[in-house]
Amino acid sequence: MSGRSVRLRSVPIQSLSELERARLQEVAFYQLQQDCDLSCPITIPKDGQKRKKSLRKKLDSLGKEKNKDREFIPQAFGMPLSQVIANDRAYKLKQDSQRDEQKDASDFVASLLPFGNKRQNKELSSSNSSLSSTSETPNESTSPNTPEPAPRARRRGAMSVDSITDLDDNQSRLLEALQLSLPAEAQSKKEKARDKKLSLNPIYRQVPRLVDSCCQHLEKHGLQTVGIFRVGSSKKRVRQLREEFDRGIDVSLEEEHSVHDVAALLKEFLRDMPDPLLTRELYTAFINTLLLEPEEQLGTLQLLIYLLPPCNCDTLHRLLQFLSMVARHANDNVSKDGQEVTGNKMTSLNLATIFGPNLLHKQKSSDKEFSVQSSARAEESTAIIAVVQKMIENYEALFMVSPDLQNEVLISLLETDPDVVDYLLRRKASQSP
Repeated sequence: MSGRSVRLRSVPIQSLSELERARLQEVAFYQLQQDCDLSCPITIPKDGQKRKKSLRKKLDSLGKEKNKDREFIPQAFGMPLSQVIANDRAYKLKQDSQRDEQKDASDFVASLLPFGNKRQNKELSSSNSSLSSTSETPNESTSPNTPEPAPRARRRGAMSVDSITDLDDNQSRLLEALQLSLPAEAQSKKEKARDKKLSLNPIYRQVPRLVDSCCQHLEKHGLQTVGIFRVGSSKKRVRQLREEFDRGIDVSLEEEHSVHDVAALLKEFLRDMPDPLLTRELYTAFINTLLLEPEEQLGTLQLLIYLLPPCNCDTLHRLLQFLSMVARHANDNVSKDGQEVTGNKMTSLNLATIFGPNLLHKQKSSDKEFSVQSSARAEESTAIIAVVQKMIENYEALFMVSPDLQNEVLISLLETDPDVVDYLLRRKASQSP
């Protein structure tokens, strides 16, 4: 519209706006159908919110456990991923609100201190003057009119457009207001109506607090631990950590927490998800990428990752980032000061063997089905490991969006909302080096 030319560059998927990520799903879906022969039907996965039956079964089983102290709704384990993130978000907002109230109270008390000191000085001066003079002076009012505490001005950064509706109305809300929205809130049969609800800003990173906490702890304390994820843990301590996260407690994983306990907790969280991180809808598609030519496999994996709901995509990125770091410390090496550092022995293949079945699987079969299809399952297990290993080794490239794909996204928006495209291009131009 302005006549300017913008050169697009590859960007991380997390830097795209909520609207762009939704359109990227559709562009990737179209390309997979047109250009990739995966020999299986492909659908855009749901975010898991509608799978209430599996959640109800999970809650029922929890109620039957011997532990009498489980009379609460879990906040992390066995929940749809989007619900876990919603719980985390609600807890954070509650904590922020409590901190604000405490600070407002302390600010109010602090505002009274000068007046209290002033009153004390006046009383002291009055008593001294009464000792030196017999004349009485009229009492002065020493209780000041306490001013109302000024509303706390919160610095939130520059104004930004939150949705197409805001853009049409020539209004802007702040990004933080938008961040309360979750992908589940933007589901609609009509594409235009759905797009109206989506943000024109990047959405907050949708990674469960538990996953991020475990990864940070292990990155800090466990990279040199031999056999991490393979050595046994304390079931009692893991259960205690699990219950604390499930109750929504602000768990702080410190150095004294066992690396093996935290590693087991992370594996349990991924294992107990009602829908695996790579989703059941895309199970066959991910496996069939191994049937393609080697030069096509990575690009197809990338398109399949674009189909994932944002919460799955962001969590997968955080996990693969961590696993890639663990794999880089697998072998023995020599430090800068000449000391020999023992590797953790966990190569990308070893990590894929452990995490693959938790990240990518179908509905669990009965024992009878397992015995009949054991050989087929063994082949699929090998394929799962190979797919996850490729993801660990190439995670950085998998989550970048090429200029060509961004261009396709903008063209699809241009047909319905040219003013939105103009806004997005202006922002991309301002962010370019």
